[in-house]
Amino acid sequence: MLLIQNMNSETKNCQNCKKDFVIESDDFAFYEKMKVPAPTFCPDCRLQRRLSFRNERALYKRSCELCGKDTITMYDLSGGIKNYCGECWQSDKWDPMQYGKEHDFSKSFFNQFSELIRKIPHRNLSVNFTTLMNSNFTNMNHALKNCYYLFNSDYDENCMYSEEVEHSKDCVDVTMIEGTELAYESLNCNKCYQIYYSVDCENSHNIWFSKNLSGCSNCFGCMNLRNQQYHIFNEKVSKEEYDKKVGEYKLDSYANVQNLKKKISEFWLNFPHKYIHGVKNLNSSGDYISNSKYVEKSFIATESENCKHCMWLILGGNKECFDFTQFGENGHLVYESLISGQNINNVIGGNVVVDGRNISYSMHCVGNNSNLFGCFGLRNKQYCILNKQYTKEEYEALVPKIIAHMNEMPYVDKKGRIYKYGEFFPAEISQFSYNETSAQEFFPMKKESAEGNGFLWKDVKEKNYKITLKSQDLPDSILDVKEDITAQIIECEHRGQCNEQCATAFRVISQELQFYKSQNLPLPRLCPNCRHYQRTKNRNPVKLFLRNCAKCNKEIETSYASDRPEIVYCEQCYQQEVA
Repeated sequence: MLLIQNMNSETKNCQNCKKDFVIESDDFAFYEKMKVPAPTFCPDCRLQRRLSFRNERALYKRSCELCGKDTITMYDLSGGIKNYCGECWQSDKWDPMQYGKEHDFSKSFFNQFSELIRKIPHRNLSVNFTTLMNSNFTNMNHALKNCYYLFNSDYDENCMYSEEVEHSKDCVDVTMIEGTELAYESLNCNKCYQIYYSVDCENSHNIWFSKNLSGCSNCFGCMNLRNQQYHIFNEKVSKEEYDKKVGEYKLDSYANVQNLKKKISEFWLNFPHKYIHGVKNLNSSGDYISNSKYVEKSFIATESENCKHCMWLILGGNKECFDFTQFGENGHLVYESLISGQNINNVIGGNVVVDGRNISYSMHCVGNNSNLFGCFGLRNKQYCILNKQYTKEEYEALVPKIIAHMNEMPYVDKKGRIYKYGEFFPAEISQFSYNETSAQEFFPMKKESAEGNGFLWKDVKEKNYKITLKSQDLPDSILDVKEDITAQIIECEHRGQCNEQCATAFRVISQELQFYKSQNLPLPRLCPNCRHYQRTKNRNPVKLFLRNCAKCNKEIETSYASDRPEIVYCEQCYQQEVA
């Protein structure tokens, strides 16, 4: 990395998992620049802790506690968080500064911050409600029209049951999609049209059950093709043969689709996989990285530089950021932060910090803030600590004393783990239970394990609806589905017995049914959450392993574990054979 080395690498033992991890010599220069000590948790445990503050898809119905309007919210009533609708939260009807308090040097800082966030109102969802049109049941989005159950997405229209979707239209049950129209059950596809049950494709149209295609059209069950058309299982056929054969598969049938999925998964194993999903990178490691340089051990990042242990930086221009999860857009010197970005600079411990500078341990502070420490919900403020206003001189004198106090009287959680200045918020003070958050997706746990590791857990409440149709009783073919299916409450095939935030039942909404009928696709048998978990099994884990290139035997660092069955090639071998 382009950072000045100032000492040798160091091996430390993680406070949480008790495994050793290495802090490289280059890393110390970053920590010195941020004026923080080296971390005491390993990278995986740091990511897990940040994600335990991120609730994307556990949504509830509650009233706004200011205007009384019904809302969809991230905060269950039982969690004790005060809920405001987006309109009220962003209005002048209340003042977050009225909750300000002086720092108490007889208590740990994190205890005081926890008290603050449990008194102050929270915005119901992480969205700018003014940019949403008929898209209320969504979260972590911007600029949507007629979307439903869509997450972490922007500039989309008529999209449902999906996440990480950008500039797309008429997509259902997809993940990591950009510039695409008419897509279903697909992942990591860019600039495609009419793509179904496919993975890692770009600039292609009319694609079924395929992987890693570029510039292709009318392909079925294919892999690693470039600029081809009319192929079935990588064999060239005529247009007439293609249309006839695809028609014989009868893709309106759920049973036929499931059989094809199994066959295709086995077929893909016959072809080489590139060790990384990424293009136009320089000296970078991780997965799903593009147009970046000196980005290390990071995942799902674009147009970034000198970053490490980052994830979901889908908006570029980020430089010198460590342990930064979700958002981006010209972030500079960001450390241990989450869901933050848009020209932020020198941010430590930020959670939903937008357009701010010199901010530490603050949440939901949006819009031209600077010099905040331990604040929540502030807009256009500066020199504030725990939501209390100070002069510039008072602020600059008090902050070093608070930092020293965080080191002298650190927060100690119930497991005895110590949180001094520089560590992210302790999981114990999260507003969410572990099984409501993205931590459950990337680091799945059962209740006993989660609570044993100091995380909160929410027991599933008994549902107040009555299932009217078993999933096994759904028509096999979409051709046999009647319009009144939208009135049914359908039992999820998993019946809550999985570890995938199962909703136990689901409905098929009218907009969704019309999509299935227009595309001749069978109805799903799983609830939206279980479909999400099943789909993302096609995405590699956010973890790196050492294995050897299957062709030249060179050691490579890849997200394909050594015991996985895929044939994995290094960059050079892959370019020679596929690209």
